[in-house]
Amino acid sequence: MSPGSDPRVPWKAIFDSLARALKGKPLPAVSEVAAQREDPFAVLVSTMISLRTKDEVTAAASARLLARAEGPAALAALSEAVIARLIFPAGFYRTKARHLRAAARLLLQRHGGRVPQSMENLLALPGVGRKTANLVRNLGFGLPGICVDTHVHRISNRLGWVRTRTPLETERALQKVLPRRWWIPVNGLLVAFGQRTCTPQSPRCSVCPIRRHCARVGVTRSR
Repeated sequence: MSPGSDPRVPWKAIFDSLARALKGKPLPAVSEVAAQREDPFAVLVSTMISLRTKDEVTAAASARLLARAEGPAALAALSEAVIARLIFPAGFYRTKARHLRAAARLLLQRHGGRVPQSMENLLALPGVGRKTANLVRNLGFGLPGICVDTHVHRISNRLGWVRTRTPLETERALQKVLPRRWWIPVNGLLVAFGQRTCTPQSPRCSVCPIRRHCARVGVTRSR
């Protein structure tokens, strides 16, 4: 088996089925911001806000903050208290406010006010982990990478694509089996699928569009 592909998995059939099932449904909040603004900075900001926060809260908080600060200079000029007020009630909003302002200042100091493309430089920003960095690279710059959040980690294991314990292990395992053409869209599709159908507890297997391709690993109760 060559890196980046597993011929035993009908990848195209699976992703085509997911795309059809999700057609017309709202995009995950960060994907919506990326589609509307086509701006790496907006993707960075919304992704940082989105951590442990519901999509509807992320969307509203991102819209409020970006209306006041469309770029790093404007964001750095805001106080942490103002940023916190704008993104409330996002989870850990005070910590995120501190990280957002510090990241904006670092963008100005080290990158001329532009969001960097490299994983190394993105990970050097306060509050940015691999999930955020990969999503910024994917949606902000169209660069290949596998963004693994709780949905991608859970569903990849449930389907039997990987057998991993952490998101980082999942990212590395998926790089070995998932064809590169699906590296960017896998996050948006599995996030939306995980929110609606393949939920953490009692997944809705009776209406799952890819149930015949699922190993149902760890599923003890379903609807």
